[in-house]
Amino acid sequence: MKNIKLILLFVTTILFISCEEVVHLDLDTEDPKLVIDASIIWVKGTTGNEQVVKLTTSAGYYETTVPTVSDATVFIVNTDNGAVFNFVETVLGTGEYVCTNFEPIINNNYELTVIYDGETYIATEKMYPVPSIENITQDDESGFDGSSMEIEVFFQDDAITENYYLARFDTDIYPYPEYTALDDEFNNGNLMSVLYIDDDLETGDVLDIRLAGTSRRYYDYMELVITIIEGGAGSGPFQTTPAAVRGNFVNQTNTNNYPYGYFHISEVDYIQYTVQ
Repeated sequence: MKNIKLILLFVTTILFISCEEVVHLDLDTEDPKLVIDASIIWVKGTTGNEQVVKLTTSAGYYETTVPTVSDATVFIVNTDNGAVFNFVETVLGTGEYVCTNFEPIINNNYELTVIYDGETYIATEKMYPVPSIENITQDDESGFDGSSMEIEVFFQDDAITENYYLARFDTDIYPYPEYTALDDEFNNGNLMSVLYIDDDLETGDVLDIRLAGTSRRYYDYMELVITIIEGGAGSGPFQTTPAAVRGNFVNQTNTNNYPYGYFHISEVDYIQYTVQ
């Protein structure tokens, strides 16, 4: 089993201040690329009919806002039964394209198409099932010095297939979630678990836990993302910026102008846990 924690990389803007002059570093930049945030999530016990795809473009190092994308055509096709689901930017300027009649079907294949600025981007993905979360345990004296809080989430792996999972943990302590990706290579058909360990959790804190079934491709993508981030993050101001990771989208019009982002579609089990 591989556990991969997605850690947000904070990049500090470097300013040299001399008298009253602020000097910005002359950083290499590239033309803006389309960024496609397409995570289609079907939470157990819900219809999964409302889904969102968000479109933005990459921005320069010193930009303080993220440019959104309007005037795009976005739709998903279930390639097993031919159903088409259109996504519309209901609030102009947000870059959020909404579908209210999506139909998630386990083990079906889906194709997402984005048409923008005369170019067509396509990605395909399969919806995998996820087992239910069976139990959650808590250890108040975890870590090397016994000062960390450990939350362990248990679920039963299906022995029939090769499975890949993505766990997401959200708390009010941090502004961003923590992810752990894992597979059943050494635990096929067994009771599996995923850990969340933190020094700042206290009694009464709420932890939102989501477990998703994913494809092997998306698992590999997440593994590569975290490897690059951890390998490129350094303490000095002139550390190399981590390389951009390509997702599963292909530009059908111009293969060299690939977008950023990934299209994945997953069944998810969700539990809200209150720290004891």
